[in-house]
Amino acid sequence: MQLKVREVNISSGGPLIAIISLNDANILDLKALDRIKIKKDRKEIVVAVDISKGNRVKKGQIGLFEEVSKLLKLKNNSVVIVSVEPKPKSLQYIKKKLDGGRLNKTEVNEIVKDIVENRLTDIEITYFISGCYVNGMSLYESAYLTEAIVDNGKKLNLNKYPILDKHSISGVPGNRTTMIIIPIVTAMGYIMPKTSTRSITSVSGTADTFETLAPVEHSVIDIRKIINKVGGCMVWGGAMELASADDKLIKVEKTISLDPEGIMLASILAKKSSVGATHVILDIPWGRGSKVETIKIAKRLRNKFEVLGKLLGMEIKTIFSDGRQPVGNGIGPALEARDVLLVLENKGPLDLKEKSVKMASMLLSMVGVKNSYKKALGVLESGLALKKMKEIIKAQNGNPNITSDKIKVGKFRYDVKAKTFGVVRGISNKNIVKIAKAAGAPEDKGAGIYFNIKLNNKVKKNQILFSIFAENKKRLQYAKQIYNNSKVINIEK
Repeated sequence: MQLKVREVNISSGGPLIAIISLNDANILDLKALDRIKIKKDRKEIVVAVDISKGNRVKKGQIGLFEEVSKLLKLKNNSVVIVSVEPKPKSLQYIKKKLDGGRLNKTEVNEIVKDIVENRLTDIEITYFISGCYVNGMSLYESAYLTEAIVDNGKKLNLNKYPILDKHSISGVPGNRTTMIIIPIVTAMGYIMPKTSTRSITSVSGTADTFETLAPVEHSVIDIRKIINKVGGCMVWGGAMELASADDKLIKVEKTISLDPEGIMLASILAKKSSVGATHVILDIPWGRGSKVETIKIAKRLRNKFEVLGKLLGMEIKTIFSDGRQPVGNGIGPALEARDVLLVLENKGPLDLKEKSVKMASMLLSMVGVKNSYKKALGVLESGLALKKMKEIIKAQNGNPNITSDKIKVGKFRYDVKAKTFGVVRGISNKNIVKIAKAAGAPEDKGAGIYFNIKLNNKVKKNQILFSIFAENKKRLQYAKQIYNNSKVINIEK
């Protein structure tokens, strides 16, 4: 069938989509999300089809989303040949997973390849994620997914040894240890490239937080230059298409608020594998209110990570940390960045400092550094880590003269005060996240929460427990409403 192109000036954000009229769809016996091949001269592409029941796309026309127009370089009224195509084989494998089946290496690779090449719609990717969430994944499926994500994306190929890395499974507000560990480790002459995702379910990811200090979107070539110059980096992996399938999965996970364990395992290890990491320290915060509620689950995750690490040629060590409350005081990109610089400036917060030094020392001991805790602490307290951080910020085109007191936070503020005296016996991480997101984090860099208390602290009546920051009044009002309907802190007399 010949159809005239109509540009609809809509972006799908990735998936390749075209729209045809209901009349033409009936002639071709097509239903929504069936596949068609669009051919113009020697160029052709297979896309998912949407069906117009109104006048947006008329009989004899085909509406092209921006991604399709760019790939085929087509303009309005160009004539193309359209034919029916079978759906991708990967959809059969996604259905298999939804039905509770186990996927083999070839099947997983086919799904990932189609995700990377935008052959699957967000709805179809959602089915895959849902199947993994409901039916779980075997260790081998996670290993296959890790390898497929790496094989179908770009690699850093630094050709260096050892390459150190660190990751937290998240679930705890604050906890911005990465931005302290990297300056310590690289100041001691080791290589540590950190590719991070943006926030999925948390208030801020490492990429969101570091972005308040310097750009995090760089090409693979530029990343290699940065690492060769200063030894480390903190960048957003999605910008480089390292483990690009992972970023597409995360985009959908974020929309539906699902983070299946098997995909999480693969997601984390794919990032490490794509940069060539040889030694990895993994933080598993656990406790009431965190992503991992019990030590039993924490140990199960540790075992899975270590087994997968061996399958992928990585040495992985884990640390079980306190996940019952925030780490540091700031929660939100700018507030967390300020905490990081305060630690590097030897001004606190102490819990963030202590955890970062401990993890840095564990990572250093993995590569044979003796008295690693003492050396890591010395690098931090001597100012060498701060100097290295400034070098990294400058290498990533940020302002190396930034200091903790120059970081801007939201100008609208609401202080939450204790209604009674007593002892802090509980802090709800989940409600903290809800409030900080309502205030605008992580999109609004200055939004978030600043905590003044920790578990088991004694508090007085009218003492400020925490402050909510926002960049506009409406956001602050919304955050206050969420707070008023939530229980954040349990104070017992």
